[in-house]
Amino acid sequence: MRAAMGQFAVSSEWQENIVTCRDLMQRARTGGADLLLLPEAVLMQDREHPDRILQAAQPLDGPFVSALLAESAENSLTTIMSVHVPAAAGKTQNVLIALRNGRIIAHYAKLHLYDAFAMQESQRVTAGSTIPPLIEVAGMKVGLMTCYDIRFPELARRLALDGAEVLVLPAAWVRGPQKERHWALLTATRALENTCYLVATGECGPRNIGNSMTIDPLGVTIAQAAESATLIFADLEAERLAYARRILPVLENRRFATPQLRQE
Repeated sequence: MRAAMGQFAVSSEWQENIVTCRDLMQRARTGGADLLLLPEAVLMQDREHPDRILQAAQPLDGPFVSALLAESAENSLTTIMSVHVPAAAGKTQNVLIALRNGRIIAHYAKLHLYDAFAMQESQRVTAGSTIPPLIEVAGMKVGLMTCYDIRFPELARRLALDGAEVLVLPAAWVRGPQKERHWALLTATRALENTCYLVATGECGPRNIGNSMTIDPLGVTIAQAAESATLIFADLEAERLAYARRILPVLENRRFATPQLRQE
């Protein structure tokens, strides 16, 4: 599988973000990608007026996603990102979507909301309540996660036990003391401990670190971006995955049961 990571700073105007996303989709196809991973919350961001996201949220059949579905029609590129959609009680949901051939082939509402480091995503967002599905891309099984999910090993392990060979993570990783180190450690750890490839795309710009990367099943970084807007590629090899799982059979050797969602 050839994966592309489209890193950019999300605009406060959703029409501008359509243009950026469509351009990255076209460039990813030209580069031979099977999968394009865009950042988290690509519909719009307004750091000065965060409540604007409540008014800007669109349903999955709204003009933003519809424009990207039109771009995805009649080709096999799988494009993954997250967007905010309206939810009950005046809030939104942060929903990861996977597009292919003009259709939404999977979606997942973010389970773990970023109530940490003096931020509180739950003020405006309702958490999801279901384990994300797996999708198949270029013969490999792909598990879906979003940003803060990376700090919770249970989800990545559950997806690996469900059959994931690749984990994808759209993110908007906020700058701060040690935050770049956290990002590098967590992405490498989730890949290594589950012997999965991990493809992570981070938003860049004044608030976020960028640093999109792909980690292989033995924890090796095989592609990495810096802090500015870019499109980078990584080739994911079934042979490397099989080798890693043969010499490091942690999924077979484990003594713990499969993680389950807590009932609330």
